[in-house]
Amino acid sequence: MTTWVENSEGGRARGVRGLARAWFEVVVHPRRFFRNGIAPGDQAPGLVFAVVVALTFAGTRIAAEPGLVPGVFGGRAGSVVVALAAVGLLVAPATLHLAAALQTVFLVTAAVRLRATAAALVRGDGWLRTADRGGVSETVQVIAYAAAPCVAAGVPVLEVQVLVAGYGAYLLVVGLREIHGLSVSRTLAAAAVPGTLVFGYGFGGVAATLSLLGQWYVI
Repeated sequence: MTTWVENSEGGRARGVRGLARAWFEVVVHPRRFFRNGIAPGDQAPGLVFAVVVALTFAGTRIAAEPGLVPGVFGGRAGSVVVALAAVGLLVAPATLHLAAALQTVFLVTAAVRLRATAAALVRGDGWLRTADRGGVSETVQVIAYAAAPCVAAGVPVLEVQVLVAGYGAYLLVVGLREIHGLSVSRTLAAAAVPGTLVFGYGFGGVAATLSLLGQWYVI
């Protein structure tokens, strides 16, 4: 699940420069990035990318809300270290792969017609793959890179939180459509639930939207 392909089809650079380049490309040129930067079976760079985004988000939230992490592990500093370690080593990887598994279920529902079931359901990592659609590993990468805007999701400004969560959901739709070759309506249907869970609840888009609306209207 964390294969690192040395010569990936997308030709992505590794290390800090590769992360920065991937972030810029997916935010500014998403269609081109998803078309050229996603390599079958090459999940490790995407996993690292998602962990960095999650750590940045969590670190920003903790800095903005000091009381978010209680000082139980050797004082506040120790607690912050433990919390960030949990996010980077457990929460982010587990959430990414659980979201990808859920997304795969919805993709199958959206993409596979009854007469095409036998052709679409093949063994291994490519069990979703058809001639013009990607497989599960590509779905993992799409979700990971779609989270790019959420490096700013921890900024304590509601408008920023709504904007970056919404743009992340948009990138998810763009990536899924580019990789799996679905129509716009099928892609929206497939991405609705996973996108809401990841960007609406994981990165706080729903809470920020409700709070922002609450400032304008009585909810």
